[in-house]
Amino acid sequence: MPFKFGAAAFVCLALGCGIIAGCAPKPAAPPFNVANATIQEIQAALKDGRVTSRELTTQYLVRIALYENKLHGMVSVNPNALKDADEMDRERAAGKVRGPLHGIPIALKDNIQTTTMPTSGGALAFKDFVPPYEATLVKNLRDAGALIFAKSTMSELAGALAEPPTPAPGGYNAVRGFSYNPFDPRAADNGEPALSPAGSSSGIGVAAGFWAANIGTDTSGSVLGPSNAAMIVGLRPTIGRISRHGIIPITIDQDTAGPMARTVTDIAILMGALEGAAPDANDPATNTCTPSGHDYLPSLKADALKGARIGIPRTAYYDKFTPPGAVRGRPGLRPDEAEAMQEAITALKAAGAEIVDPADIPSVTATDPARNVLRRIVCGDELPEDPADTRELCSAVLGYGMKRDFNLWLASQGASAPVKTMTELRAWNTEHAAYGAIKFGQVFLDRSDAWDLEKDKARYEADRAKDKAFAGEYGIDAAITANKLDALLIPGGGASSIGALAGYPAITVPFALVSNPRAPAGDTPDKSRPFGVSLLGQACSEPKLLGLAFAFEQATRRRQTPKATQ
Repeated sequence: MPFKFGAAAFVCLALGCGIIAGCAPKPAAPPFNVANATIQEIQAALKDGRVTSRELTTQYLVRIALYENKLHGMVSVNPNALKDADEMDRERAAGKVRGPLHGIPIALKDNIQTTTMPTSGGALAFKDFVPPYEATLVKNLRDAGALIFAKSTMSELAGALAEPPTPAPGGYNAVRGFSYNPFDPRAADNGEPALSPAGSSSGIGVAAGFWAANIGTDTSGSVLGPSNAAMIVGLRPTIGRISRHGIIPITIDQDTAGPMARTVTDIAILMGALEGAAPDANDPATNTCTPSGHDYLPSLKADALKGARIGIPRTAYYDKFTPPGAVRGRPGLRPDEAEAMQEAITALKAAGAEIVDPADIPSVTATDPARNVLRRIVCGDELPEDPADTRELCSAVLGYGMKRDFNLWLASQGASAPVKTMTELRAWNTEHAAYGAIKFGQVFLDRSDAWDLEKDKARYEADRAKDKAFAGEYGIDAAITANKLDALLIPGGGASSIGALAGYPAITVPFALVSNPRAPAGDTPDKSRPFGVSLLGQACSEPKLLGLAFAFEQATRRRQTPKATQ
């Protein structure tokens, strides 16, 4: 079984001893330090012989032992991590280098299947479940030489479990509990984080130096949100750019995997490995974009912003806005957030970009509620005070899609699956509630399981068509085309929702620290909350977005490492 949780276990695995008290003193650490190292830097160190894969892995294990009990950034570690590292070193010594990630430890979100560790999705029912096959993206990573090192923590079932009136905080699951942001790892009295790690993926391990990079998944913000919250780079690709085969789904209509790393260059390296050389027969969406040829690095040019047209969608994303007929509105940016975005716009101009301001998204400003994308809330999320038309305007896609796709995923696991249907999982959770299975309830699962896959199919199909049209054709595409833009600039991780509905790519880049509005009472206001910028583009525009993001990153260089793990 894989090692879990206890710091002592990780120290022993790293140092090769039985009990801590009996360990002989270790010699001085090697000159290469993984704490803030990028993939590009690690590659160079491995090539030059300044570090080995075993030494890398050992350093990461020691950092986990030092900080994991404070942060809860992981679920399990590959018990054969050092053995695998030794094999990577032997291959390198023999002149065999599989690819750009050869021997570099990479973590997977715990809903991505591998046969070397359990894949729990954060659900107690799947705590020890080792799936019978690996995700396609895991095979691609291995082919590129990556060492599949650990499982990073996540929101249980990617957030598709607990909903209002008892929502779970981002990063909570029944297997690992709460997780904590390394920029402020304090816990409130009820155990919840003082500073949210955000989203259902986790950027904790990358920011804290537990591994070189993490592969997350995103249905509606779970790569961009936690990357923004951890002050790292995250890319949500076009749906189909990376195969989803072997990932616990919410719905294949919006699900995608995406890389999370310290720099845009690292993201480009990861994308070259994650994307298959040819479409995956197990995921028809992989026909959507022309493969990159495993190389996104040529897109990274320091002058990529010169002459680029960047749009500023003020309405709803920067400025306060209430959609027509709605009760809930968008609050707009807080003063320090607005100041940070103005600094980012100034930096873009200085790098040669042409700023189009405003460049509002037509479906966001639409005055007809039935054609306004902001009214496309998930069915079941309506408030009691919402107008009567809200239920008709809501989207069935997430609820209906999860019942369909989760049950198909369970069927693909064969006899080894601990439950066979969503209905069985709900019953198992209820039976094991006393053991912490559903600390915050399972309202979303209950709502999802209530959809009738036959009777409600027409409703689902109509909603899916509306989501795609309002977010894509009448939304992002319309704004970019009308203004002849290369990308839209969105504050923080705010590109998540509309990009996810359309299935379009977005990348977030670290930029500023702002105040935390959820800080405990009595706190002295300080700027400890990461706040980056996102670039949102059209389908299959990853090469362009990576180029723009790289140029912005090189011009600003604002990423910081958390003091809690220095």
